[in-house]
Amino acid sequence: MRGAHNIYIPRLSSAETRDDLAACSTDPADIGQKGLNERKAMETLLNVNTFPNAADLPRGVALLRDPLLNKGTAFSEKERDAFGLRGLLPAHLLSQEQQVARILTNLRRLPDDLEKYVALNALHDRNEALFFRVVCDNIDEIQPLIYTPTVGLACQKFGDIFQRPRGLFISSDDRGRIAKLMRNWPHPAKLIVVSDGERILGLGDLGANGMGIPVGKLSLYVACAGINPKLCLPVTLDVGTNNTALLNDPYYVGLRQRRLRGAEYDALVDEFISAACETFPGVLIQFEDFANHNAFRLLRKYRDTICTFNDDIQGTAAVALAGIFTALRVTGGHLANQKILFLGAGEAATGIADLVVSAMVADGCSKAEALQRNWLMDSHGLVVKSRTDLVEHKIPYAHDHKPVSDFPSAIRTLKPTAIIGVAAVGGSFSAEVLQAMAQLNARPIIFALSNPTSKAECTAEEAYRHTAGRALFACGSPFAPVQLNGHTLVPRQGNNSYIFPGVGLGAIASGSRLITDEMFMSAAKTLANLVTQADLDQGSLYPALPRIREVSAHIAAAVAQIAYQHALAAGPVPNDLLAHVQSHVYDPRYCEYV
Repeated sequence: MRGAHNIYIPRLSSAETRDDLAACSTDPADIGQKGLNERKAMETLLNVNTFPNAADLPRGVALLRDPLLNKGTAFSEKERDAFGLRGLLPAHLLSQEQQVARILTNLRRLPDDLEKYVALNALHDRNEALFFRVVCDNIDEIQPLIYTPTVGLACQKFGDIFQRPRGLFISSDDRGRIAKLMRNWPHPAKLIVVSDGERILGLGDLGANGMGIPVGKLSLYVACAGINPKLCLPVTLDVGTNNTALLNDPYYVGLRQRRLRGAEYDALVDEFISAACETFPGVLIQFEDFANHNAFRLLRKYRDTICTFNDDIQGTAAVALAGIFTALRVTGGHLANQKILFLGAGEAATGIADLVVSAMVADGCSKAEALQRNWLMDSHGLVVKSRTDLVEHKIPYAHDHKPVSDFPSAIRTLKPTAIIGVAAVGGSFSAEVLQAMAQLNARPIIFALSNPTSKAECTAEEAYRHTAGRALFACGSPFAPVQLNGHTLVPRQGNNSYIFPGVGLGAIASGSRLITDEMFMSAAKTLANLVTQADLDQGSLYPALPRIREVSAHIAAAVAQIAYQHALAAGPVPNDLLAHVQSHVYDPRYCEYV
């Protein structure tokens, strides 16, 4: 077996996986022999030098239909003889590079992004190494097609474009048998992204059609951080939908019922968590696109007992804080002196505000002062103490102030140095808003983070034009460079893909038992420090996307360092954490099977 780039992980049954890890320590004080055993078990799953024997591989059509092993027309003459592929493939051999060129040629001929999404999804289903080679080598072009903004439309059309199931669909009808259902998954999962589809991007309740989000998110874990695709498991908790259009759609893939609520919903989630941790010991579970009323409390419930995080709350917070850190490199200001006004008061807004408060405290503020420097605006106006309609997560940011009903008035009254849009209300950063920020600040910080593009608070061109090019701008959806007064400004997405892949890789490589807020703070600082002067000179607050694997590796090392510092990791600290992390990175190149 030759070729040290493409990782092979033995096809273990769930029972074998549990047996291998059953003796692993979960006691943070026990880092002796049991910790070494745990490290050894992890290395068995993650070792990049583990390859299959020819005798272990399927033959003929079965090999061609296994997306983790298939190479299509790139199978060599020796492989065609050894695995019974003669006659099943055309005679001419194509290298992976030639296959990539053919895929791109055909992809670029397609008329719209949804057609391109479908084509890429089909490639993903038949040849994972080729799919991820295409993504990794063309990340600027392909990431918007497999995730935001295109994935939003793909979820809306999920039933219409459905071709082949990927991941696990767990419905409320499966209560009492979820552990048995999860054992149907053939691979030793180390990373689960789970959604119940109630708050898909800014599009609302899409029910089981929201499976496009876990699938897309895990594609980015692989492409951006190099987590092996065989370790990734997308899961949808199908508890129904309150979307009447979907309930009446003959092609809707989910249960035809209203959403499960209350104790029954909680029992289902509990059963899923228990089954996942039993079936896949040490698995990292990322919650994704849960509605506010569930997202916060589920995170609080599980974060101190299992390895989990909520990317909408914590990942968004870290990437936004990184952008603020970078913007302050330009202005020369201190975080403790900033005043931030959020348009939105849900998961993203309060998640960002919470992490900003922690960073302000680290910068010398008291917690009370830090809270006072962060303000929220929801659909009913400014969040202030006199309001009686506030839910729990908004209360820390309810300050003594007279009511303010509209965003421009809030800007004029509060005089913020930064505005962050996370309300998914398209066009809400109007010319009046942008010009007001420019009047108040020499370099106004303006983050329009809602996605997809239709929900963006403003475009990059609007942000720069209405501030005479002075805006320090970040966006949630991609925008093209802007020409203004003879200068080219290059906006970059404040996309969570800068954060969550590295956090996941660091947690998996270290075997961390928990994901902590300190890890996200460190991830934000690491990301900001990787922005170059050349980036800043063109108005970019984040690194170029083609550097994403480098970025993710450094974030993973920072996350792993915290895991080891706090005795959350498996075994002793490696001599070189960055090298240790990089040793686990999947590179989607074909290896030779004989």
